[in-house]
Amino acid sequence: MPRILITSALPYINGIKHLGNLVGSMLPADVYARFERARGADVLFLCATDEHGTPAELAARAAGQTVEHYCAEQHEIQKKACEEFGLSFDHFGRSSNPQNERLTQHFAAVLEKNGLIEERVDRQIYSIDDQRFLPDRYVEGTCPHCGYEKARGDQCDNCGQLLDPIELKDPYSSISGSKNLEVRVTKHLYLLQSKLQNAIADWVASKPGWPQLTKSIAGKWIKEGLQDRSITRDLYWGVPVEANGKPRPGFEAKVFYVWFDAPIEYIACTEEWEAAGKGANWRSWWRLDDGADDVRYVQFMGKDNVAFHTVSFPVTLLGSGEPWKTVDALKSLNWLTWYGGKFSTSQNRGIFMDQALGLLPADYWRWHLMANAPESDDTSFTLEHFASVVNKDLADVLGNFVNRITRFCASKFGQEVPAAGDYGETEEKLIADLDAKIAAYTAALEAMEFRKAFAELRGIWVAGNEYLQIAAPWTAFKTDPDRAAAGVRAGLNLIVLFAALSSPVIPHTAEKMFAIFGLDPKEAGRWPSSARDALSFLKPGHTFELPEVLFKKIEDEQVVEWREKFGAE
Repeated sequence: MPRILITSALPYINGIKHLGNLVGSMLPADVYARFERARGADVLFLCATDEHGTPAELAARAAGQTVEHYCAEQHEIQKKACEEFGLSFDHFGRSSNPQNERLTQHFAAVLEKNGLIEERVDRQIYSIDDQRFLPDRYVEGTCPHCGYEKARGDQCDNCGQLLDPIELKDPYSSISGSKNLEVRVTKHLYLLQSKLQNAIADWVASKPGWPQLTKSIAGKWIKEGLQDRSITRDLYWGVPVEANGKPRPGFEAKVFYVWFDAPIEYIACTEEWEAAGKGANWRSWWRLDDGADDVRYVQFMGKDNVAFHTVSFPVTLLGSGEPWKTVDALKSLNWLTWYGGKFSTSQNRGIFMDQALGLLPADYWRWHLMANAPESDDTSFTLEHFASVVNKDLADVLGNFVNRITRFCASKFGQEVPAAGDYGETEEKLIADLDAKIAAYTAALEAMEFRKAFAELRGIWVAGNEYLQIAAPWTAFKTDPDRAAAGVRAGLNLIVLFAALSSPVIPHTAEKMFAIFGLDPKEAGRWPSSARDALSFLKPGHTFELPEVLFKKIEDEQVVEWREKFGAE
């Protein structure tokens, strides 16, 4: 049985995530994890809240809380939202846990021992009014590249350019708003990425199967030449900078940069998983000298995270000289926009995970987001398109199929699978058609091509409806009840098949479909080997309950209301 390690980019701690965050990493990772579990793989699916860095301190200050209390509270909020969305993490950890602190300090020590970390004197912005050095996100100003007036000190959200705070025009402190700033010298630790230029280039070249988006971003950074990066910041909240178990002289008020410690949390989260009693031998998933050589490691993330996972984190792992498992497949996605613009909490633009669940069940959102995943380009989310997709795909195609065949069977044959009649030419054509479609669907999920996959799944649902139109058991019943019974039996078995195939993307609905027949989702939800076997899964006499309507259509009035409420333009 194959072992597959799956990690999703860590959601940042400062607030509930929006639909773009969800489809950018966590949701596609969940779909893939569910798919591989259904095929019998031994899957370990991990995620955690990313809790260090300046935004956590700033958000805690704005909330009037200590950063420790803020992060603990927000972790529980995000964990609950993930659970309600059906994200099936084996463990949802925290980067502030002691396992990550220990591993981060371990990697820093071995990297320095290997000559890949050194102290450097930096010029950094100091706020005279705040009486402190300002880390990157504590400084805002005008981007020197595009003129955006609210650029952060580490990156411009408008043009995406990475920045150094001292590059900003008209800088000010994001703590106090003070412009009484000056540049002073201070010490920081640097990860010497440039020394591993060739090693990283060779490592990336060894991954020809990566998506084009991933390869292009990694290639751009390698072509431009890897830059040495500061891995410490002047903050209170984070992993302390230590040497031999004691505060490093001159670094007592500094912590490791969040982009150094956050990816290490993937490993630490596995250790947390074991410590929580959910599994055993975390090292067997990460250490090649402890059994991880048979693990396939798959990462999911938005495009803004790719560079750190194809350069910085691999530098940490490869540079350690230790036998750590590195990623095999890195699925990156573009951005989901809100009517072509950015999601924004402060400007009340867009729908966030908790708000979405207050409007409709999770599967409505899961289906639309994955069927329209931003894979080849950025994708604009609109409520009008969302309603159209839900109504056509879920209500009219899948929901209508389940409703029609169960109610017809109940009215003519009772609430059990009819025994009369044999499958014939019509069913043979259906089997051949479904086998081809299931193969294409499976291949697309294997390749993590989600838009293609769910177009195939919709085609499978459509094939079921077309079969009912051809078999027409309601017409056949008048002259040939046995022929009608065979058509109904095939239709009821298609519900189980559809549930199994749909379970990666709409798991809650799949469970409802299995429940119609009192089936165990784990048993009935195994990935189908053939349509022929699937059409004989339910035996004659198997009873069922009439289901409630699986999907209610979204009305035009609801779309109008939501547009106003969530700032649609």
